[in-house]
Amino acid sequence: MSEGTMQRAAQRDDQRAQRVQLLPRLLVCAAAVPVMLVAAGCSGSDSDSGDAAQGSQQTAAAGADAGSASPSASPTVEAAAYAKLPEPCKVLSKKTLGELVPKGAKSGKEGTSSDTSARSSCSWSSLANNGVKGSQFRWLNVSMLRFASDANRGSGEKQAQAYYADQVKAAQTAPGAKNGKTEQVAGTGDEASVVRYDLKKKEGDFKQQTVVARVENVVVTLDYNGAGLAGEKSPSADDLVKSAEKAAKEAVAAVSAANGQGAGGSSDAGSGGASSSPSKSASGSASPSASKKASPSASPSKSAAKKD
Repeated sequence: MSEGTMQRAAQRDDQRAQRVQLLPRLLVCAAAVPVMLVAAGCSGSDSDSGDAAQGSQQTAAAGADAGSASPSASPTVEAAAYAKLPEPCKVLSKKTLGELVPKGAKSGKEGTSSDTSARSSCSWSSLANNGVKGSQFRWLNVSMLRFASDANRGSGEKQAQAYYADQVKAAQTAPGAKNGKTEQVAGTGDEASVVRYDLKKKEGDFKQQTVVARVENVVVTLDYNGAGLAGEKSPSADDLVKSAEKAAKEAVAAVSAANGQGAGGSSDAGSGGASSSPSKSASGSASPSASKKASPSASPSKSAAKKD
């Protein structure tokens, strides 16, 4: 055997020895790999399950908080002060009626209403016939509208304020009105105005006075007109205004008295809570037409025509 052949044989023997020595190490590493994978897999599973458990706990806590949270309070509205209205044909004294409608103090006619605790009215007419010298005509109407507090429409007082403004505007824009004038009336409820104007009709020249007053959640509208017919002299507008304002104050005082209060006073807020809600026609009214529904003869010309 040559020397070269012997060297190559020795190299092969060394390589086999090295492979024999590496084999156990490879087997150990190969065996370790699955263990590491299993360990890593278990470790990941524990982490995931922990996160899931924590998320579940957070979700449960959020649900518990949502369930324990109190519902939002429903909107509330202040109770109306006045719960009823006085008898309409008794809001004015005999003395006052004798001054305003001297020939018709006992002619009071109550208007129709489906709920007199919410809407009512009464009218009087007077005709002093002086034969060939003509005659003096007077017409008086008192209407009252009470508003109940409502969560949708607001407090009774707020509704009454809006209706009061509508009534004043309606009087100021009456068809055919001339020489109109609006003034504030002191000492009559919470707010009051008188609208005066002239109204020319075929029966004569009418002097019209409309006093609109609000006390708490009630609006009182008093219409008073007069005319000299068949050649009789027209009445003094100033005198008619004074009489109308006096009657309006008396009517407002009657509203307060009917609810256990003095003139222009306020009742306990709780008294409004005991009242039943007014009829739809009353609680829903916020337009001037409401007073027309309450009074059967709101037009002075119609009243005069009937009396003639």
